[in-house]
Amino acid sequence: MSDHYQTIAGFAEARIKIERSDFLGIAFPVTTEEQFFAELQKIQKQYFDATHHCWAFRLHEEARQRSSDAGEPSGTAGRPILAAIGEFQDVGAVVVRWYGGVKLGTGGLSRAYRESAAAAMREATVVDRYVYRRFRVTVPFETMGTIYRMVEPPHILLVAEHFGETNELELDVRLSRADELAKTLTEKRFGFDR
Repeated sequence: MSDHYQTIAGFAEARIKIERSDFLGIAFPVTTEEQFFAELQKIQKQYFDATHHCWAFRLHEEARQRSSDAGEPSGTAGRPILAAIGEFQDVGAVVVRWYGGVKLGTGGLSRAYRESAAAAMREATVVDRYVYRRFRVTVPFETMGTIYRMVEPPHILLVAEHFGETNELELDVRLSRADELAKTLTEKRFGFDR
């Protein structure tokens, strides 16, 4: 699993109209299935008059993705919405459809759902996320500068300092750099746990 991925910062929406049907694409950040389904339920309540609430999500930590056509012909809504999410992680998308009386056919329906979700994703602010491992390093006062010089955002972050009889610094280290930092700390004879 990669220690870097992209997600979105908050809710984003986009509306499109195709052959008298209205489509509202909504994209939002989520980190668990429970969180996604809670947001889906809110959207279904808010847009209770819609014909369909089709959806998809992709989660980083669980390496999980799901989608639903929500009553549309099989494969015409959920998978196209998931395709619009692309490589983004920790993202949910719902496309709300109000049927306008003109059938779009399976190809047209797939394009409409994908474009609605993609339009919402284009409105979203993209953010980088990193996966970290926490290191607790015991540092003699006279060598604290050595640890401070190791801090290198976003790869190594200083998250806490505890001073007393023993000084302890807490560092969040990207997973891809954790073994390298452990080796450096061992060579410099700093006590640490992770």
